[in-house]
Amino acid sequence: MNNQRKQKITNALKGYCERKGGQNKAANTLKDVSSALISQVLNNNWDRISDGKWRSIESQIGVEKTDWIGVETANYQILSNVISDAQTNSQVYAVVESAGGGKTYTLKEYERQHSEAYMVQCNEYWNRKAFMGELLTSMGRDYSGLTINDMMSEVVRLLKAAESPVLLLDEFDKVTDQVLYFFITIYNQLEDHCGIVICATDHLEKRIKRGLKLNKKGYNEIYSRIGRKFIELAGVTQQDVIQLCHVNGITEKEQIKEVWKECEGDLRRVKRKVHALKLANKNSD
Repeated sequence: MNNQRKQKITNALKGYCERKGGQNKAANTLKDVSSALISQVLNNNWDRISDGKWRSIESQIGVEKTDWIGVETANYQILSNVISDAQTNSQVYAVVESAGGGKTYTLKEYERQHSEAYMVQCNEYWNRKAFMGELLTSMGRDYSGLTINDMMSEVVRLLKAAESPVLLLDEFDKVTDQVLYFFITIYNQLEDHCGIVICATDHLEKRIKRGLKLNKKGYNEIYSRIGRKFIELAGVTQQDVIQLCHVNGITEKEQIKEVWKECEGDLRRVKRKVHALKLANKNSD
């Protein structure tokens, strides 16, 4: 790994530590990364740090390995405003968007730019303890030896002590019903103390409304706590694609039209197509 890439990681790590409230708290949010290692990185004592450790830090704090540049799309601006309102006014919102619309990128950027914003990317295989563990990790707390009750109490204590916290729960449509019920408990404990923004595909909306029709336990309570409304983000716009193409080096009108035609409203496809065009342009030179 070259020094330019190491410096990029170091700069990002410095900002990460500032947002997390110091090196110790930052270390608690990272797996197999000690505060001593963070100190070595920030003090430019790089000689004994393996490339594996550099890559671990890089991936965990969200440093882009590629030269891809994101932009503030229309949905980015809307979702950022929703999160800001939730954080400022302790509101709870559920936002749905199609896959590849950029919601995860927006959540990561918001967490990166704001203190007391805690993001969790959910997984379908999580049980309640795994979910609470990830939540505490995002808050910079070690949960070793804690029971689920202890973990919930610690989450509530920390968030009530914070000035203006917001929880960002991404891909929440993946969680099991057991974890879904935890949302009710968290809401009940933190109402008027903490903002919560749930993000998912429209599968979550369909799941909740199906649960309501079947009178499934907890689903009416969940629907009530999000204001009986899902905020639906529109698809990727042509202007979004034009902006992304320009900042990433694709400026020919015909090539931009090609990206728009093939992307199918998915920013991941935009990224792949731009990459392919840049390679083709390079090879043709």
